[in-house]
Amino acid sequence: MKSRHYVLVLGLALSPGSTFAQQGSDFTLDAAGRKAVIDGLLERIEKTYVLPDVAQKMEEAIRARQARKEYDAITSGPEFAQALTRHLREVCHDRHLAVEFFPGGVQYDAAKEPSAEDIEQFRRSGARRNYEFRKVERLDGGVGLLQVDGFFPARWTGETMAAAMTFLASGDAVILDLRYNGGGDPSGVLLLCSYFFDEPAQLSDRYNRSEGTIHQSWTQAFVTGQRMVDKDLYILTSSRTFSAPEALAYDMQVLKRATIVGEQTGGGAHGTTSFGITDHFSARIPFSRAINPVTKSDWEGTGVKPDVAVRADRALLVAHLMALRKALSKATDKGVSNELEETIAAKEGELKALEAEGKP
Repeated sequence: MKSRHYVLVLGLALSPGSTFAQQGSDFTLDAAGRKAVIDGLLERIEKTYVLPDVAQKMEEAIRARQARKEYDAITSGPEFAQALTRHLREVCHDRHLAVEFFPGGVQYDAAKEPSAEDIEQFRRSGARRNYEFRKVERLDGGVGLLQVDGFFPARWTGETMAAAMTFLASGDAVILDLRYNGGGDPSGVLLLCSYFFDEPAQLSDRYNRSEGTIHQSWTQAFVTGQRMVDKDLYILTSSRTFSAPEALAYDMQVLKRATIVGEQTGGGAHGTTSFGITDHFSARIPFSRAINPVTKSDWEGTGVKPDVAVRADRALLVAHLMALRKALSKATDKGVSNELEETIAAKEGELKALEAEGKP
């Protein structure tokens, strides 16, 4: 896929297809409409899905259900999309893959070039959310915290990221909070990783089935903010951490550049984009997969296993303590050591209080 294939939430208004009759916010789906969706969906999966053998199995499973007339009684658009998604995932076990229904018309189709206005609208919507940079903070004891809840294209987020990184650069360590991050653009991941290396480092390869290509992903040689190549890095994860932030955690863990603290992540390693199937149905279809140059594998279906497994709601406290203890082990100034010891004692008290409450 080319760079234009971001999953943009464009909200394009398309005219209803002839096989639908509008009923409030839903449509009545007839036999011709169901057939059009199934045929278009399976054709796109056969052409695009990253694992051809699995694509064939999905087609066989859906066709078998169709032959048994399992879909004949479904007239609701949302219900049909949910059923197809469930049945496809029973075969592929790929949480990226989904069929979606849009009463007002399909919002985005990767097979079509989005307009400059659509892209600008998407950029503005991201800017209003600060490109998902939710928090940058200096914690007690000289530890920096950055919470990022999603990734937008690097060409849009460069200034915001540079400002955040410059704010964090004077601390002893950085905690990167990805517990609420459900995905986004890989170029944003690449830019963030680049701040923690002094020389270009290969993060991962990505195989694109549709193009038959393998693209190498390396950190950038130039960033506009301050690098933090000597800072200890802790990455917080949860079961909600999915897709792009998993790539960041996985690759930085393999390179031994970060310590992962929290829960095992969701397990989505496939690059995905949306294709229009009919006027009101689209499908999010994985078209590429990650190949780490060290492991020769990825985290699809398994997730990223943390170095320190702990409940997500206390991952920040645990990582903060780890960073403080590491800083204390390196401190040479008595005043700094005393400050760190006091902070550690306070945080240990918080942890003991949680344990006393019977919370695991």
